[in-house]
Amino acid sequence: MTNPTEHALPANSMVESREGDFGCTVMDLRKLMELRSTDAIDQINAHYGGVMSLCNRLRTDPVEGLSGNPADLEKRKQVFGQNFIPPKKPKTFLELVWEALQDVTLIILEIAAIISLVLSFYRPPGEENKQCGLPVSSPEDEGEAEAGWIEGAAILFSVIIVVLVTAFNDWSKEKQFRGLQNRIEKEQKFSVIRNGHIIQLPVAEIVVGDIAQIKYGDLLPADGILIQGNDLKIDESSLTGESDHVRKSLERDPMLLSGTHVMEGSGRMVVTAVGINSQTGIIFTLLGANEGEEEEKKKKGKKQGVPENRNKAKTQDGVALEIQPLNSQEGIDNEEKEKKAAKLPKKEKSVLQGKLTRLAVQIGKAGLIMSAITVLILILYFVIDNFVIHRRPWLSECTPIYIQYFVKFFIIGITVLVVAVPEGLPLAVTISLAYSVKKMMKDNNLVRHLDACETMGNATAICSDKTGTLTMNRMTVVQAYIGDTHYHQIPSPDALVPKVLDLIVNGISINSAYTSKILPPEKEGGLPRQVGNKTECALLGFVTDLKQDYHAVRNEVPEEKLYKVYTFNSVRKSMSTVIEKPSGGYRMYSKGASEIILRKCNRILDKKGDVMPFKNKDRDEMVRTVIEPMASEGLRTICIAYRDFSDGEPPWDNENEILTELTCVAVVGIEDPVRPEVPEAIAKCKRAGITVRMVTGDNINTARAIATKCGIVTPGDDFLCLEGKEFNRLIRNEKGEVEQEKLDKIWPKLRVLARSSPTDKHTLVKGIIDSTVGEQRQVVAVTGDGTNDGPALKKADVGFAMGIAGTDVAKEASDIILTDDNFTSIVKAVMWGRNVYDSISKFLQFQLTVNVVAVIVAFTGACITQDSPLKAVQMLWVNLIMDTFASLALATEPPTESLLKRRPYGRNKPLISRTMMKNILGHAVYQLSVIFFLIFAGEKFFDIDSGRKAPLHSPPSQHYTIIFNTFVLMQLFNEINSRKIHGERNVFAGIFRNLIFCSVVLGTFISQILIVEFGGKPFSCTKLTLSQWFWCLFIGIGELLWGQVISTIPTQSLKFLKEAGHGTTKEEITKDAEGLDEIDHAEMELRRGQILWFRGLNRIQTQIDVINTFQTGASFKGVLKRQTMGQHLDVKHVPSSSYVTVAPVTSPPTTSVPAAVSSPTLGNQSGQSIP
Repeated sequence: MTNPTEHALPANSMVESREGDFGCTVMDLRKLMELRSTDAIDQINAHYGGVMSLCNRLRTDPVEGLSGNPADLEKRKQVFGQNFIPPKKPKTFLELVWEALQDVTLIILEIAAIISLVLSFYRPPGEENKQCGLPVSSPEDEGEAEAGWIEGAAILFSVIIVVLVTAFNDWSKEKQFRGLQNRIEKEQKFSVIRNGHIIQLPVAEIVVGDIAQIKYGDLLPADGILIQGNDLKIDESSLTGESDHVRKSLERDPMLLSGTHVMEGSGRMVVTAVGINSQTGIIFTLLGANEGEEEEKKKKGKKQGVPENRNKAKTQDGVALEIQPLNSQEGIDNEEKEKKAAKLPKKEKSVLQGKLTRLAVQIGKAGLIMSAITVLILILYFVIDNFVIHRRPWLSECTPIYIQYFVKFFIIGITVLVVAVPEGLPLAVTISLAYSVKKMMKDNNLVRHLDACETMGNATAICSDKTGTLTMNRMTVVQAYIGDTHYHQIPSPDALVPKVLDLIVNGISINSAYTSKILPPEKEGGLPRQVGNKTECALLGFVTDLKQDYHAVRNEVPEEKLYKVYTFNSVRKSMSTVIEKPSGGYRMYSKGASEIILRKCNRILDKKGDVMPFKNKDRDEMVRTVIEPMASEGLRTICIAYRDFSDGEPPWDNENEILTELTCVAVVGIEDPVRPEVPEAIAKCKRAGITVRMVTGDNINTARAIATKCGIVTPGDDFLCLEGKEFNRLIRNEKGEVEQEKLDKIWPKLRVLARSSPTDKHTLVKGIIDSTVGEQRQVVAVTGDGTNDGPALKKADVGFAMGIAGTDVAKEASDIILTDDNFTSIVKAVMWGRNVYDSISKFLQFQLTVNVVAVIVAFTGACITQDSPLKAVQMLWVNLIMDTFASLALATEPPTESLLKRRPYGRNKPLISRTMMKNILGHAVYQLSVIFFLIFAGEKFFDIDSGRKAPLHSPPSQHYTIIFNTFVLMQLFNEINSRKIHGERNVFAGIFRNLIFCSVVLGTFISQILIVEFGGKPFSCTKLTLSQWFWCLFIGIGELLWGQVISTIPTQSLKFLKEAGHGTTKEEITKDAEGLDEIDHAEMELRRGQILWFRGLNRIQTQIDVINTFQTGASFKGVLKRQTMGQHLDVKHVPSSSYVTVAPVTSPPTTSVPAAVSSPTLGNQSGQSIP
């Protein structure tokens, strides 16, 4: 596998001297990258004379890379383009305004306002006609009648303000989101070789001709051709829809495509296409061209999840490797969705959204009914009063006047509706989330999906990795077992036999990724920097501690000379590298988890470096005396071994045969200290009612020791620590299927899952989420850093990826990226999440008090006095403008530590608790009493003219101005009451920490003074005297005192109070709908019916087949085929509580058939016997 570098070496100098054209054009390379496997190899060989010649043409050196000369890099960018795909154009402000105008309530308001405007300019001839039942207008009323247009205009004006606020909010959210995306993109760096040095380069800086280092977990940033690879496997599903991993090698298929994930192995590639010329870029350009279609696709895309698309792609295209991504429409859909993933809701509606939607719908319906009744009563009253009691005839010249009256009634009805609908609610949610997300950035949480922020506040369980999250991820070897001796400190090199020392140094230096290395410290006296895999860095540090130089070994055996590499992956839990020995034959160095490697050893080196047999009893002895003591101190144990092959070439692809008969050289204990701040953070989680579980690939003793240090397990607790194997044995039935009932017995007590595979992690997360054991469904957060953590991160309610140690795949699958990889940041995320939830509850408490009071006042006022005491414009000021600012004030309350002293709310806990309902109704009673007193007795109290039953265009009265002013001031002081929702007495606590709140309250108060004093006709206001102002203010401050009275009433005694805004009751239906944007319950019921039918049919067929098989002893293939199909169906839609566990039968027929036959309810765990 060595490279003929001598042709390519002059490449750098050639670039300098000759800035001429490259040996191929953009189009040539684009065409080349569209080919796959053998076609591509034939084309490379025929047209370019092999990969090395292609490097020559691109003026690059396969070993040294580009020179990094700025002029050359600039030229490459001009010729081949930049590695940047221009994002889709954001919506313009006007488009967002248009979208905001689509709101139904606003449309109704606009229509009402326009009708009102038109009619106010229309002067009917019968104006003076007494017979129309109108009072004869006095001369000064004439001027007022001229101003009839103001009401309509003012409604329109407030609608415009609301639309602009909403549009601006959407626009800033979009801008913020793009900023976030850019930040994520800027942070993404890739290893590139320039001038012989490996450097981390921002993805956008990569140019054609660069030599890129690729390794397990990378997301490829550009298209390229493999120059050298070790055991490389790529997941190309994002482009082809084919989920099988594709093996890449120089001989079979060297084509690497941007946007695909490296699942195994490592290697180097020469970059051949970047930006819009790469395969992903081409797809994006196509998407850009079909803007209209894309909108359609988006709508469809919301309805069908990505997995269905992938399956379609599989069945349509059939052959995985020959697919041209350009022609695969499904691939395009997929790719678009992958990239836009952050914009589309990832799972079912978030907990909060679900509750809010239900609440808004309930309130909306109530408002609609109230407004309809109001309009009906007003019209009936008018008609009966005029045509029945006064027996007036309907005159044609009076018709326009009557219509004007009806329009006025209609406007009053609309006012009631507007007041009932909490317009400020969506705004409050958005502001609260946007504010939190911005602040969370400072707390090292980079939020990719907005709803993850508030879901985190409901978290009941966190499944955390150990390495790097709970520990410092700064590994050092502290103990070693070499040649029958257990060294509790690093031995001196003289204590070791030269042969053994040589094996240790070579075994570590060669059998580690060459990207792992130890660099000198950044600061004087600091610790050396560890770059790459931390475990490998610890081993390299061990080599340095033994006064040896790993660089020298690597220079002697460069990466090109490695004959074969079995890279580390989660299944192997080991890594092996094969080199050719100078004397002929091969030597393989292996390292990995000590239990796993020792099982494969049959020899061991003694004190003198001689090979001794290593039997099972020796292994057990070693585990007992060496490995367990190390593990119980929290050390991770790694075994180093080797094997020589002398006769001929062994079958390298048969891994089981190769990785046996090893000779053990040493076992080392690696320490990874617990982060000092973690025990405190875990204690906070426990206080907050959150269970922390550790899921790690480490040995169980190590895991238990670390869990005890962190405080995840405390002596005397009733808890379980399990290994992956034991965990699977306990939760699976004899057919190897996971049984939810068995899992439900395990997870509540499970605290540590050691030696776990990514599948175990996924199984555990899915099991906890699907469980119905507790009173409510668990909300699970998961941390992950590896490529293999992707499924668990996606499945979890909130997935946290590690910003430093995390692979691109993990980040892609996550909701929140921890920029400092620290567990304490997760606790901060919980705090912010709870804060969002509380902020919205605070706003609801405030908003609903306003709504209840305003609706009742408008309704009764209209029915009794034929006119709403609060005019349409005044209502809009209270409901739209004031509430918008109130949402800003209450949604930006900073979080406090006290949030972590209560248990999580959970999914089914209503948004409006009993205490909140007590506050809402209590304050409503106070406000209604005051307002009705003012309406019916206010004129006597203040000694002014009554404003009741005023004619159509009469001027504003002081009476109704006082009512409006008092109403607003009561809301203003109630806003301060709303800062607390759990019945706390001190509503001023921490008020000065929130400057926004203070400025909003002050600003609203000043605006109110201006409206009353100078608002005039548009706001139906007239000036008030100072004493009237003081009375209004006094009544407003009474709100604060009344709040103290309410908080003394114990909530428990008010059993009649109902809660509102419950979570989704049809829990299982929601689970079926994972991946859908909006959930249509009727459709879900229908779909469940179909599935039950399929399952019934499937079960009957399976049982018939089982009986037939039992009778004839025939093959099981037919049964399997149908069972896997049934399984596929189930996985998609069926709620877990009634899983049909029909899975491939792995045990031999003789054992499984009698079991199947004897059970009349095969696989049905819901307890319903199916005949």
